[in-house]
Amino acid sequence: MLTGLKIENVAVIQHSDITFNDGLNILTGETGAGKSIIIDAINAVLGERTSKDVIRTGCDRAKVTACFEGISDEVVEALEKFDIDIDGDSLLISRIISESGKNSCKVNGCPVTVSVLREIGRGLISICGQHDSQFLLNKEHHIGFIDAMADCEELIEDYREVFYKVKAARKKLAALMKNEDDKERRLDILRYQIDEISQAQIKVGEREELLKRKKTLQNLEKITSNVRNADILLNGDGNVDGIVSQLQSLLRCVDEIAKFSPDIESISNGLNDIIYTVADYGSEITTYSDYATDDCYDINTIEARLDVIYRLSKKYGATEEEILDFLAKAEAEYEATANNEEYIAELENELYELEDELFKRACYISDARKSAAVDFQNRVKRELCYLDMPSADFTVDFSEVPATDRGFDSVEFIFSANPGQEAKPLVKIASGGELSRVMLAIRCVLSDIDSIPTMIFDEIDTGVSGKAAHKIAVKMKELSKFKQVLCVTHLAQIAAYADNHFYIDKKNDGVSVKTEVTLLEREGRVQEIARIIGGEIITAATLESARELIEFADAEIY
Repeated sequence: MLTGLKIENVAVIQHSDITFNDGLNILTGETGAGKSIIIDAINAVLGERTSKDVIRTGCDRAKVTACFEGISDEVVEALEKFDIDIDGDSLLISRIISESGKNSCKVNGCPVTVSVLREIGRGLISICGQHDSQFLLNKEHHIGFIDAMADCEELIEDYREVFYKVKAARKKLAALMKNEDDKERRLDILRYQIDEISQAQIKVGEREELLKRKKTLQNLEKITSNVRNADILLNGDGNVDGIVSQLQSLLRCVDEIAKFSPDIESISNGLNDIIYTVADYGSEITTYSDYATDDCYDINTIEARLDVIYRLSKKYGATEEEILDFLAKAEAEYEATANNEEYIAELENELYELEDELFKRACYISDARKSAAVDFQNRVKRELCYLDMPSADFTVDFSEVPATDRGFDSVEFIFSANPGQEAKPLVKIASGGELSRVMLAIRCVLSDIDSIPTMIFDEIDTGVSGKAAHKIAVKMKELSKFKQVLCVTHLAQIAAYADNHFYIDKKNDGVSVKTEVTLLEREGRVQEIARIIGGEIITAATLESARELIEFADAEIY
């Protein structure tokens, strides 16, 4: 449950440190005093959307810190999922909203994103406010209540696995059917592309080799001249000895010296190696000359081949690898397109089996929903009866719709508040007070099946008074025996049942406006409830009425 809430620089609240207890925690105060700001602050630490507009004027940031005790297994699993340290069964969450619009969120000291905060927050507090009653006016939301009652999320996940396969298969089939209409045109294009690339017989690295060969031929005259000079230098020309001949003469001299001085034999060996190396270089230079003057690689042939590769690269890919990859894909597409009818038949058969499986899984979901709906509507009617609507009729209507990611069901709540009144869709006939009680009834029913330890009711009593208000108060008191309940209210009947009563007061010192939160003692509660009853004028009679309400609430047995 929520045990502590610290608010700093949020709207008119400069600083407030609130300690909540178990049971029924009531928050009251004048309109505009800041009650809704406290709920907004709680929403902030639960990861709900907020903005820098909440920062108190003159401050550069706002901060909200919340402490929870007795966290559920669901929250523990979420913490483990995000590798957040767990400190027993307690949890500390903080969120800072800065003037720059950036958020800093921490859970047990570990930095997290707002989305992570939101996922963790789902298992901490359930908030029911005025907008939740309006939430009922959109029938698209009704199915969510039934799914919660049926606890069928696992079934829905299994269904979705097949649903997205069906969706993908239908998309693929539609594309194949479209291809069938353009089949011959597409085959002609593919056939031309395949033939053009295949006939060119492209090889990886060919362009680079051709460019090197082109450069050689463009400089063939210089190469030939230098090869000839190199050959003369190495081997001589009949008139002058070449380097190889001179080195051999040198070697003979050294060999003669070595006969008388063995120490010089190493020089002889070295010279011998040099002669062989120089001779090899000479042979390579001569061979290169033969390669450079090969007739099969004339400049025109190379230019023509480079032009072929260039034209193909403009169409099919910048490199030889990309061109050949395009060829492979074109051949695969050609085969698929040529055998399109076979593929269509296979896919249609696959889709038939998937749709059959999808229908079965949708039926499992629908059966679970309809079974839960019977229990749900009966329990809601019992709650409405207690909430001073004994003749209310509430049913869950099912209809079938085209497949969505949640199944084939459309769900709508049908409602009649009074006997003899035709039951119609809830969105068409319910008044504000009726909507408030229907929402409270639904929350009470669902509270029995969820593990969320804290419930917040933010002015759920809108449009309600008299006997109905008393019944709402008793219902909240009953809920508070099993869950911590926080309730923002303007009704004295509800405030009288508080286990802990907080008074929200806005003070204006002429310089700034500040909101203060005070936990009321017994006499303070009497004064506040008297204010709710009588407004500005508090008389002995209103004080006595306030005491009677509190005493009656204390004495009532639930």
